[in-house]
Amino acid sequence: MPELPEVQTTVTGLSRTIVGLKIDDVWTDYNSPYFKGSNTIKDPLYFKYFKKAVLNRKVVGVSRRAKNILINLDSGATLLIHMKMTGHVIIGNYNFNKKIWTPAPNERKALHDPFNRFIHFVITFSNNKQLVLCDMRKFAKVTLIENDAMEQLHKEFGPEPLNKDFTIILFKKQLSKKPHGKIKTVLMDQSIISGVGNIYSDEALFRSGIHPEERVENISDKKMLELYKATVRVLKKGIDFGGDSMSDYRNVNGEKGKFQEQHEVYRKTGLPCSIKINGKICKGIVQRKKVGGRSAHFCSVHQLSSKR
Repeated sequence: MPELPEVQTTVTGLSRTIVGLKIDDVWTDYNSPYFKGSNTIKDPLYFKYFKKAVLNRKVVGVSRRAKNILINLDSGATLLIHMKMTGHVIIGNYNFNKKIWTPAPNERKALHDPFNRFIHFVITFSNNKQLVLCDMRKFAKVTLIENDAMEQLHKEFGPEPLNKDFTIILFKKQLSKKPHGKIKTVLMDQSIISGVGNIYSDEALFRSGIHPEERVENISDKKMLELYKATVRVLKKGIDFGGDSMSDYRNVNGEKGKFQEQHEVYRKTGLPCSIKINGKICKGIVQRKKVGGRSAHFCSVHQLSSKR
């Protein structure tokens, strides 16, 4: 699932390409009986309302809250896209034929990446370019947030870890809301801290030497500071490398990010640990186990829990 760095990379790309453009048309083939009556475009009745509300509206800004892409319209409403597990957004010139969207013949090679062909939502802009949502497993969410509902949306999520006011004091305060929770699970809780998911929690815990099953209440102040610094550092590094494309994620140009080339622990099960301790390479082996229903990757030596 795209995490903060991937969503921010997408938002930056959209900010450069669609602000100031008018929405000429919208299309979707999402249509699920499981979403009947929901406020998402997967309900055909809601999509009719959605389409009427966004047509001829101008994009005035693009921002991010947690893992949500927020496209602000001149009506005061906000178009929200959550890419979920396999979604990503691309900007390009596309042709529509027999219910299938394909890149125009002269479009860049990246748009023909097999992961970019699962198109289920399209916005056509006034410059004749399209925003397409590729979503292989069709888990993504698209909806419209009215101006008076934005405050409630913001309240659903914890503080943003890359904001200037995100201090070690705030970090500790947020994590302490679940003192008995396992640190990996709490770190990924979007109501505690926004934007951290499976990849970046593994990398931050590895770098700070904390076992993913360690209880929050058992983490020392020293280790908490190391985790705070590591979390901020890996998220910034994820953005610097254009996101992580070990799975489906692609940027708005249809290209892969490169953070997967910087992994120290995520999906490195069975490989030797790369951390240096007192100038020597750690002798641990990367292990994998389920923590709170999610896979956790960690070193068998330097990430020992307080119980061991």
